[in-house]
Amino acid sequence: MLNKGISKMSNENITISQAQQKVDTWIKTIGIKYFSELTNTAILMEEVGELARIMARKYGDQSFKESESDINLADEMADVLWVLICMANQTGVNLTEAFIKTMEKKTLRDAQRHRQNTKLI
Repeated sequence: MLNKGISKMSNENITISQAQQKVDTWIKTIGIKYFSELTNTAILMEEVGELARIMARKYGDQSFKESESDINLADEMADVLWVLICMANQTGVNLTEAFIKTMEKKTLRDAQRHRQNTKLI
């Protein structure tokens, strides 16, 4: 049985804000409480490392081991996102606002830079 506030999300489109709320509800009802910020930082580094390992094998020069046949890139990306959302929640970061600000910053900074980069043309 699913807890109140946590619905099955198959093929459901959710906003960043909704994702932050769903993770918070899950942590408080199923996960009991958040890990400390330092623990979540270590977990984030581990998850990014797992993602990097898969990327190196799938798109780089390394090959998969026989035991790695069930590796799922999307799962690893979702794990990174999950921990990042946990860290945002526990530090009071609104990821929607932060994302909008970073898009604006990058747009202003890079509006012409990439168009003028001969390596990209």
